[in-house]
Amino acid sequence: MTQAPHVPVMLREVVEAVAPRDGAVYVDGTFGAGGYARAILEAARCIVWGIDRDPEAVDRGGPMAAEYAGRLTIVAGRFGDMDQLLADNGIRSVDGVALDLGVSSMQIDQAERGFSFQQDGPLDMRMEKSGPSAADVVNTASEQDLADIIFRFGEERFARRVARAIVAARISAPILRTGQLAAIVRGAVPRSTDGIDPATRTFQALRIHVNDEMGELRRGLAAAERLLAPGGRLAVVSFHSLEDREVKTFLKARSAGAPRPSRHLPAAPAGGGATFRLLTRRALHPTAAEVAANPRARSARLRAAERTAIPAERHRGAP
Repeated sequence: MTQAPHVPVMLREVVEAVAPRDGAVYVDGTFGAGGYARAILEAARCIVWGIDRDPEAVDRGGPMAAEYAGRLTIVAGRFGDMDQLLADNGIRSVDGVALDLGVSSMQIDQAERGFSFQQDGPLDMRMEKSGPSAADVVNTASEQDLADIIFRFGEERFARRVARAIVAARISAPILRTGQLAAIVRGAVPRSTDGIDPATRTFQALRIHVNDEMGELRRGLAAAERLLAPGGRLAVVSFHSLEDREVKTFLKARSAGAPRPSRHLPAAPAGGGATFRLLTRRALHPTAAEVAANPRARSARLRAAERTAIPAERHRGAP
């Protein structure tokens, strides 16, 4: 099958938020096909460190690293460890971090990776190709644990019904294929009028759980806070409310833009403990033209902030 290329979402807005400049150092924490990294490298004579937990993405990035020899380095690992990964390479601070959360088009379009309910393949979903797979979870977790995963990470209001159907189905035979699971979920969840496939939320929930994506996001935001130099920029693109809420809560807690007890009280003085200054008061959304050209962009939201000079240690361990 010819694989559709991954189109970076809100590329112009992310580059504007990161504001590349000559001589600076940037991190593309979710390298994927290198779309953000390439745009940053083209915007200024700078250096980019690409990080990806998917070994296929790291391998694919080899030719691009050669193209930008001396300016692009790709590291295998998780963006939640970005400060340690760069420290291991002698980099103690950077001027910008870009994160594009979730799963890439390449991963979705490869049936053998097991991310998609639209193509039959092994029920895998592991970004790093190691550790327990989605099939392991589906076939061994208790009904209560399955319901909790599907409700928490998929925001599926029929989570208990789905979990019950999965447990009943696996008695007859293990659930090992994406097509099997999608059929089970579709039989348990009524089809909605919005046209969204009933399997969407369950597949999202399992993928997030298998890859600990919410934990990784929390660690990544804290790592970026530690790694960014004063004036450095953080830009995060998320694709569902769980991710966006996590980013919003983090930046709100870390910025001087947190609401005052009363609008009549004075704002906190500069340097009063805020480690970030918000660049986006509300999440930015893709343009209608971008959504028309790339339907996968429709749910994207971008939040950005600028690092202050307040040490990150003041907030270490929270949230």
